[in-house]
Amino acid sequence: MMTVQFTCKECGSGIHVYPSLDAKKIVCDVCQKEQEVNFGQAEVESILKHCPACNRQDFYSQKDFSRKVGVGLFILAALISTWMLWRGMGPQWYLSTFIVLYVLDFILFRRLKPIAICYKCETIFRDVKNIDEIHSFNHEMHDRIVYSDHNFEGKPLDH
Repeated sequence: MMTVQFTCKECGSGIHVYPSLDAKKIVCDVCQKEQEVNFGQAEVESILKHCPACNRQDFYSQKDFSRKVGVGLFILAALISTWMLWRGMGPQWYLSTFIVLYVLDFILFRRLKPIAICYKCETIFRDVKNIDEIHSFNHEMHDRIVYSDHNFEGKPLDH
């Protein structure tokens, strides 16, 4: 079953729900702010057609990995590498931390499932049946949607 993670418009907390035709409002557990949602039959069946928060059809897919964890791993490798360099170890040692980081990243990339994210409101969708139909992130689409409110109506940007 698809799970949806909304972002509270008031405090920025995550609100996790399962799609339901009966759900018309969701409530943030942190600040108690209500938000309207509109699930269709497709979303109940784990097929992503439109965003229940903003009713847009523009999504992108990526691996389900926390950016904070990724940056943290890179900083840790950089600190270890710097310590090894300071201790006078050769380049084969201090550069090896980045090779280990690359191998770890490769393993995680192969194991993690893809998720879909709404360009407009950044709602996250997990366990989407039609994830193969959703294209990867496109910077130009993102900028046109976020900054000029362009609606691509679910079609990819073609040049």
